[in-house]
Amino acid sequence: MQTDPVLDWLSQGVLEGLEERALLGGLCSACVASGLPLARALVFADMLHPTLEGRGARWTVDEPEGVDFEYGSTGEGEAAEAWARTPFHELVVSGQTMLRLRLDRGEVGRSLMVAELAADGMTDYLCFVHRIAAEDAIGEMDCVYSSYATRAPGGFTDADVARLEHVARALAAAVKSVAVGRVLRTLARVYLGHGAADTVLRGRILRGMAERIEAVLWFSDLRGFTSIAERASPAEIIPFLNDYAEAAITAIHGAGGETLKLVGDGVLAVFRQGSAQERGRQALAAEADFRARLEALAERRASRGEPVATAYVGLHVGEVFYGNIGARDRLDFTVVGPAVNEVSRIAAMCRSVDRDLLVSDTLRDLLGPAERAGLVSTGRFALRGVGRAQDLYTRDPGA
Repeated sequence: MQTDPVLDWLSQGVLEGLEERALLGGLCSACVASGLPLARALVFADMLHPTLEGRGARWTVDEPEGVDFEYGSTGEGEAAEAWARTPFHELVVSGQTMLRLRLDRGEVGRSLMVAELAADGMTDYLCFVHRIAAEDAIGEMDCVYSSYATRAPGGFTDADVARLEHVARALAAAVKSVAVGRVLRTLARVYLGHGAADTVLRGRILRGMAERIEAVLWFSDLRGFTSIAERASPAEIIPFLNDYAEAAITAIHGAGGETLKLVGDGVLAVFRQGSAQERGRQALAAEADFRARLEALAERRASRGEPVATAYVGLHVGEVFYGNIGARDRLDFTVVGPAVNEVSRIAAMCRSVDRDLLVSDTLRDLLGPAERAGLVSTGRFALRGVGRAQDLYTRDPGA
């Protein structure tokens, strides 16, 4: 049975986990080697992502390695106007799958991109929109777009066009596969955090599947949030929480920690990489970075007349279960154990002693001499729901 070497290459590339740039570059090189006179190609698709609208790749015969690109919203402003002038938008509106423009005959349309292709000596242009079934669409990821251009005199032959229709359809299926995998990883990391997401994606998804780990625990919440929430309008609360969560999570991740849970204004995180001393050092570095970010954030928000806050942070160390807990059809990836209860109680004690940071004696004892020297005792306390009293420490204000 005769096979198509281009499609054979593409199917192998998908199985090897190649992404858009490598898939497009290899596909186009295989097309040229098999006689298709390609000079330029493009493929892209929208995706489900908190800050980006989509991702794609472009290839030229002069740059066969290709380049990746990402793009933001095309829903408004100049980006929306530019999108409305493209052949892709014309296909979306018309409901058709393919559009051909004979550039050597002046068929350029309203697109600046196509006009540039004509000026670059391209003679023929094909673009495709391959729609994803509604039940398989994820957010705005409901189509895969691709285009192909040639400098061949007289443009593509009828045989070239027929073959490119098959190639474009196969490429769309490959890009959809890549995009769905990326969406899966994005969703897992956005909602679980990178460490937990990677653990789940490696197959640890069964209920009750958890490992016992020693970790430094972080719990923080905002000082005075209840009164701020009572005074602020509903439209202010979400941006307020987003700003402060961004400060905490950026500091935690920057120091090597993992954010596991957001509960209103509260943040639960773990530091589990490196030695016990290194984990403690990471947590203290994250807290210091968090304070600097809070100061900068308060300055920006105050300049706009928006409510500001500071935060309480409790740090502790202990053995916890790290994994899946819940019902068969609704799991939560988190940490549980007495140490989790203790760190939340330590953070709550910040209010009583009027300190922004409290560190357990267990964690302090694990720190190196330099870190211990920067902490001073605030006293010995019996924490609610915790069996033993313990000394709590804070940063030395004179250090």
